[in-house]
Amino acid sequence: MTKIALITGATSGIGMATAIKLSENGYNLILCGRRMERLENLKSKLLGKVKVQFLIFDVRNKSKVEYLINNLSEEWKNIDILINSAGNAHGLAPINDGDIEDWDAMIDANVKGLLYVSRAVIPQMVERKKGHIINISSVSGKQTYANGTIYCASKKAVEAISEGMRLDLTEHGIKITNIAPGAVETEFSEIRFKGDKEKAKKVYEGFDPLLAEDIADMILYAVCAPDRVTIADVVIYAKAQSTPTTIYRKLMQ
Repeated sequence: MTKIALITGATSGIGMATAIKLSENGYNLILCGRRMERLENLKSKLLGKVKVQFLIFDVRNKSKVEYLINNLSEEWKNIDILINSAGNAHGLAPINDGDIEDWDAMIDANVKGLLYVSRAVIPQMVERKKGHIINISSVSGKQTYANGTIYCASKKAVEAISEGMRLDLTEHGIKITNIAPGAVETEFSEIRFKGDKEKAKKVYEGFDPLLAEDIADMILYAVCAPDRVTIADVVIYAKAQSTPTTIYRKLMQ
């Protein structure tokens, strides 16, 4: 039977790359995001490969998340794989100068949004005694860096949630995978720097950063592992990166 994967943040970056990768491997997809036009564009790339369903919501909107997931049709309600990819970074400043709206945006999406979606999906996994949840944290959840306190805190929360999910849900036959990417070239830095493309570009200069497809490859490996295997916690760095803040620039292929 074809499995169903629900992917949040499917309109860009890791979420989009994962949707493409899973479609190539026969998974039917529930694609979630805020931007309908991007989802339509993604669907056109997947056309004919698998079945695709859209859910248009912002993960921060608890009532909409609950309503749309809880009202999926019989065909779509039994979600086999949940990939919590939606998230963001806003601003890069010392905590004494931080923008509280930026803090709210990161905590609401990276932590509360992940919980809202997970809470809506988990009950049917528990009932069926099977399922797989993949949370995308960050190497920033492993080590805090200056000027990124709240972002790092939100990703540390994802790490703790992944660990707690594994403690609570393993007895129900549900696998939990936490993936912590390093420097991945996506829209991440452009969003962090409020659309400043030049500043965002400098983040990835002088080395070969990870691509969203690299993380999608890891997700595919995790979901395709034998049933006896759980890929519990993975850190993925670019070749030139040794810590969240140590990158050896000019180390190019």
